Amino acid sequence: MSENAIDIKNLTVKYRNFKKYSIKKSLFRLKRVKFEDLLAVEDVSFEVIKGEILGIIGKNGSGKSTLLRTIAGIFSADEGTIDLHNQSISLLSIGVGFQKELTGRDNIYLSGMLLGFSEEFIKSKEEQIIGFSELGKFIDKPVKTYSSGMYSKLAFSITAILETEIMLIDEVFSVGDQRFKRKSYEKMKNLISKHDKTVVIVSHSLNTLEELCDRIVWMHEGKIIKIGEPKDIISEYREFMSS
Repeated sequence: MSENAIDIKNLTVKYRNFKKYSIKKSLFRLKRVKFEDLLAVEDVSFEVIKGEILGIIGKNGSGKSTLLRTIAGIFSADEGTIDLHNQSISLLSIGVGFQKELTGRDNIYLSGMLLGFSEEFIKSKEEQIIGFSELGKFIDKPVKTYSSGMYSKLAFSITAILETEIMLIDEVFSVGDQRFKRKSYEKMKNLISKHDKTVVIVSHSLNTLEELCDRIVWMHEGKIIKIGEPKDIISEYREFMSS
């Protein structure tokens, strides 16, 4: 019987938004600011089998990235549960996880320790991470000076070299130069082909997901529409998007 790496039950995540004009009105009429709750993820349930590669597709705003960040523990669930069965987890997402005032080298250590690795272990992997990132002398520059491509190279290198049991990947194959894209794609294929890693990938690259994934989750407006075989779900999704 297959063992689950992730169990998600009745997960709901809300964003709290200011109602239109409410701030302005409150300032002039001394009224309390009014909020409205927007459902980013609504009553979502599914499981990910240990060693499985699961893809998530959907239009912008469908709740894919919010779901990943909630699984990673960056966002809190308003309702429902997430069980990772005591496994280590990392999120590879541009714009998440770095202290921009610190150097790239400092962020390697910070990211590694946040993932639960010892300083000694990170030090043993430091040169490998720097070498893979191809940042050279920029590794000792503040991350705030990095381009999006440099940022993605460092983020990818840390996640790829400091391997966790569960890897969450959010739209990182589309950033950086073509050669590094190919290099990172091959590295990721190598990592996840071992079948000892559980991987959840969010991407707009349907061809990539069809090649890599065992199953696909289709999300729309915060809800799951379908879960199934990559070829079938992606074909149906393409029809939906072209209609």
